[in-house]
Amino acid sequence: MLKKCAVACAMMLCGSVIPDQSEDGVSVVEGPPTTKRNEFYLSNRDPLQPNPLIKLPIRAIEPHGWLRKMLELEAAGFTGHLAEISRFLRKEDNAWINPKAGPHGWEEVPYWLKGYANLAFVLRNEVLLEEAKTWIEQAIKSQQPDGWFGPESNRTRLDGNPDLWPNMIMLFCLQDYYDYTGDERVLQLMVKYFKHLSGIPAEQFLPDYWDKIRAGDQLYSILWLYNRTGETWLLDLARKTHRNAARWDEDVINWHNVNIAQAFGEPTTYWILSKRPDDLKASYRNYDKVRGTYGQVPGGMFGADENARPGRTDPRQAVETCGMVEMMLSCETLTWITGDPLWADRCEDVAFNSLPAALSADLKALRYLTAPNMAVSDRKDKSPGVQNGGPMFHMNPHDHRCCQHNWGHAWPYYAQHLWFATPDDGLAAVLYSASRVSATVSGAETVTIEERTRYPFGEQVTFTVSTSRPARFPLYLRVPGWCSGAAVSVDGERSPVKGSAGRYIRIARLWRNGDTVRLDLPMMIALRRWEENHNSVSVDRGPLTYSLRIGEKYVRSGGSGKWPAWEILPTTPWNYGLVLDETNPAGSFQVVKRDWPSNDMPFTHEGTPIEIRAKGKRIPQWQLDKHGLVAELQDSPVKSDQPVETITLIPMGAARLRISAFPVTGEGADAQTWIEPERSD
Repeated sequence: MLKKCAVACAMMLCGSVIPDQSEDGVSVVEGPPTTKRNEFYLSNRDPLQPNPLIKLPIRAIEPHGWLRKMLELEAAGFTGHLAEISRFLRKEDNAWINPKAGPHGWEEVPYWLKGYANLAFVLRNEVLLEEAKTWIEQAIKSQQPDGWFGPESNRTRLDGNPDLWPNMIMLFCLQDYYDYTGDERVLQLMVKYFKHLSGIPAEQFLPDYWDKIRAGDQLYSILWLYNRTGETWLLDLARKTHRNAARWDEDVINWHNVNIAQAFGEPTTYWILSKRPDDLKASYRNYDKVRGTYGQVPGGMFGADENARPGRTDPRQAVETCGMVEMMLSCETLTWITGDPLWADRCEDVAFNSLPAALSADLKALRYLTAPNMAVSDRKDKSPGVQNGGPMFHMNPHDHRCCQHNWGHAWPYYAQHLWFATPDDGLAAVLYSASRVSATVSGAETVTIEERTRYPFGEQVTFTVSTSRPARFPLYLRVPGWCSGAAVSVDGERSPVKGSAGRYIRIARLWRNGDTVRLDLPMMIALRRWEENHNSVSVDRGPLTYSLRIGEKYVRSGGSGKWPAWEILPTTPWNYGLVLDETNPAGSFQVVKRDWPSNDMPFTHEGTPIEIRAKGKRIPQWQLDKHGLVAELQDSPVKSDQPVETITLIPMGAARLRISAFPVTGEGADAQTWIEPERSD
């Protein structure tokens, strides 16, 4: 990891280390050069660190395929109708509608609006857009002469000091609204509000837990505004925010899962201004420490339910749905700040393997906690096996307050980060999904690129260029770090791209209407052995990790007529260990390809287009514990006297009940007999 960080540091701090990229051809590069600025899209102003990837306007990208289906399901699901369910979204007694009255003025409204509004923008859904405008208009109108905006109660909520946390979220809503509409009132509001914050004495500035821990969101918004106005006093406010924020630049200073996922990257956001190499490195270090200690599991997350706890590192430990979506957004942000493809890999890991299973397939219910190993998803209290008491595993659209409102930004923001502009007036495909992008490139030409793919299930991505006249510009294609055999063909002509894993393929040429590029990303079976977690094993193919297919029985358990809640109970055995060929472990598996689902819903048992056949043995002593959790792993290899069976693995994201970190069975002298553990909670 230090090597990756060193590469990123070198790339960002010294443009001269990037080889000459002015000539046409196909090459492998660390990232786009930062020695010039894009002429058509807004990037970091001086004196900020130039960014190698530049976010395109929301309107530039149109998602297709399974991702569009996810967005449509979200609009039809409980997020699109949360006002029917949540008491926090009632307009008649809401402090975000009437700042001087109403009890609901904290995070719930902006949490929900952040996802709901961006869903409207990405889908260009006029019904959703009109509802989003109602809330955004009230936020704009709420601004007072001194610059404060939002609920009046938040001015003095913290022992007479202002609670800035809810406004940090609402600023994201306003920024995205400006991106979509160009409404100048957003900039005016933000200038006045940040002037107000500049006048708050240091001892009253970010005094509270949430404000201080998550101040990186405010820092991001200050720099966002500076890039649009150039007002240098904003840089002083950025420094003030960083000084008063929790010191993520020094260490992981909090073990709440959402705080980690949302705030671990604050130092690298500040690096845009400070340019200190240590600030850039700090986010890598924070991530490595969290995953190294509590994240020795598949799925891109870590065990913190709701906080990471010493000794609680087993794959039965869970993470909030909120934590998943904040980790995705942090990784998307760090991708454009650093240009490092590693952050895109990490975003995909969570997006494909953890998030889909945290909700019902129709996106009409969610659960608070999801673990890599969980064989029951019911409403029973599983504390202290997981830290939180209550029905944390219950699929319920009416419950799980923060996640219920906050999860919705995951897929809209993912769609907005599929494509980027580059400083050399080109385009970069970073997160792969069927989509269409229309953007201005070198020579002020507007081009459209149609991307066709079934990634992460399919191994090919095809791009077709549409342009009214020839246009010369570079096209960058991210190669995931797991892919050692990538290949690219331009108009049928194959080019060598050795050493491209974890880097970019750059294709610079005079593009003509109808030109095509095919990117091949071969997906091979690979095993990850979690040595720090009892030598358990996970099975990967490309960006997807695979789980045991456990039969799922949905049992209605509360909710309302239109919005039911569910328990999910197993109908087939789950306590299997893998039987591996010791001389060729990856050869122990058979990939089975199935038809693509007609409903574009691949994250389901029925719809997954890829299954893996494996060999396994039941481990009879491995059972649910007294809390209804999968019992903790024991050291592999373990003994089992059960017969070898053929078992089916499906993508983690399609498995709402899952075993994703497997024991390995063996009969040799080193194999262990599974002993029912005794644990005092």
